[in-house]
This record gives sequence, C-alpha cells and structure tokens, in this order.
Amino acid sequence: MSWYYTPVPTVVPVEGFDASADANALRGAMKGFGTDEQAIIDILCARSNAQRQQIMEQYSSELGRDIIEDLKSELGGKFEDVIVGLMMPPEKYLCKQLHKAMDGMGTDEETLIEILAPQTNEEVKKIVDCYEEMYSRPLAEHLCSETDGSFRRLLTMIIVGARDPQGTVDADLAVEQAKQLYDAGEGKLGTDEEVFYKILAHASFDQLEIVFEEYKKLSGQTIEQAMKSELSGELYDALSAIVECVQMAPHFFAKRLHKAMDGAGTDDAKLIRIIVSRSEIDLQNVKDEFEQMYNKTLLSAVRNECSGDYKRALCALIGGA
Repeated sequence: MSWYYTPVPTVVPVEGFDASADANALRGAMKGFGTDEQAIIDILCARSNAQRQQIMEQYSSELGRDIIEDLKSELGGKFEDVIVGLMMPPEKYLCKQLHKAMDGMGTDEETLIEILAPQTNEEVKKIVDCYEEMYSRPLAEHLCSETDGSFRRLLTMIIVGARDPQGTVDADLAVEQAKQLYDAGEGKLGTDEEVFYKILAHASFDQLEIVFEEYKKLSGQTIEQAMKSELSGELYDALSAIVECVQMAPHFFAKRLHKAMDGAGTDDAKLIRIIVSRSEIDLQNVKDEFEQMYNKTLLSAVRNECSGDYKRALCALIGGA
C-alpha cells in the first residue's frame, strides 16, 4: 500500500554527540561583538530535536543562561524563526503554529488543514495535550470558536481522535463505504457532506486507501474528481488534504512547498513550517517527490527564493541535492 512508504528524514542524530561542547560552542558564537551565524547553523541544523533539547538543558545548567533568549537577542527575522523553531519540541512547535493560525483577526484555515490532516490519533493526542498545557485552553474549544459548519465538525472529529487505529482494515466495509460516498455525492442531487467528513475522519488511512480504490471501481472516477465536483471551500480543502495524505504524504507536502515559492513573493511561514516539521520525518521523500513533480530540486528552488543566513539554514536542513 502506498501509505506504507518508508519515511526518510534529512536530519538524524549526530554521532559522537556532546551536549556540553555544543552548548559552549553556541555561547562562543553569540558572545562578544558580532555573531557567528554559520556556527549556529552548523550545530543546530545538524542535530536531532532530542539532541537540541539536551543542548538547551546543558546551556542552562552550565552557563546559567536561556539559549532561546540568547538566540532571539542575537538573530532576527526569518533566520530567527527557523532556529527558534528547531529548538522547540515537535508538538510544541506545531501547537504554536496552530495558535498563530487562529490568533487575532481572521483564521488561517490552510495552516490548520496542513497541520491536522496528516496526523495519526497518537500524534493528535500529543498536540491536543500540549496545546492545553501551553495556552490553558482546549484546542477543540479554540478551533470551534474560529471555524464553523462542516469544516468545524471535521476538525473536531480529527482532534477528538475519532480515527480508527493504523492497520484497521475491513475490505467488505470498504465496498460499503465507497457506495455510501457515491450515494452522498455523485449518486444524488446535492451533496450530503456529513457522509464525506464522517468516513474520511473515522476510517484509518489504510482503510481509506481501499475505500478510494473501491470508489474508482464503482464510479469510474477517482475520489478526488468526485469531491471536486461535489464539495467546495475549506471542507473540500481539508478532505482533499486527507485524501492526498492517505495516498502519499510527501506529495501533499511537496505541492505545498511549491505553492509557497510559486509566483511573486514567498510564503516564508509555510516554507519554514514544513521544512522544520518534516526534517526528522520524511523530508527526503518530500525532496524526491518535489523533484519528480517539478523537474527541479527543492534545494535549488529554496536557493532561488531565499537569501543570507535564512537560506543557509533551510538548505542545511534540506541536505545535499
């Protein structure tokens, strides 16, 4: 099954790791006149998140200082966003991004979808627990206050962990679910959105893969084609994101990275978020997919779009072409 692609990260734990040596080297890079940005990139972009957490503890216990505060006072702009993002535990980083997407005027639905659609129940639970700890407010409550309708119901289902565990598969049920999707969309006048979001939020990714195959046999159309003609707005965006993640998560992220760099201007927040959050999961797969889809490497695309230390940090995380 395509869902079982083998995730290959671009950032792995460094061998011969010495948290104390790294902490002191980082302090040296920030002490005195001027900052050695390259030294910061060389250390922090080449350590795993668990190793960075150890560096942070060592920095505090040996030097009596807060490494995040020091980094913030020495760095700036998008380069700072990358480096400070790397210093946060993965679920904390995603919680901060979710909060940012809902804070203030308007809601960034696209970011909510990008973060929540690919997650398994176990990953969602970590995010939900971490969010309440960080913001003293349940994620479900915050989401409900910022979204509405079928989109709100879908996101709520995702974060309450309604999805069946990985590996849950029932071939007979898949035939039935494909028929339910057909009857709720193509097979009737109007669309019963509830059937779509209930099946796509409840079934395991493994089950959904079989459902989509059965749908094509039944309808002659792919589930994507059917959804495009039956759904719209944020609900369509969210459900099609789930479909893409079921079929090939790296394809989903490669497409989003391309969109972040396509046309005039760059969506730096999206670029940073995906590269930082996928670097220890499957960024190598995303790179391979990107090159296949767009006939250029992710590294060359980032080099063309970004500059300075910001560019160097992202390129270090992406790794060689």
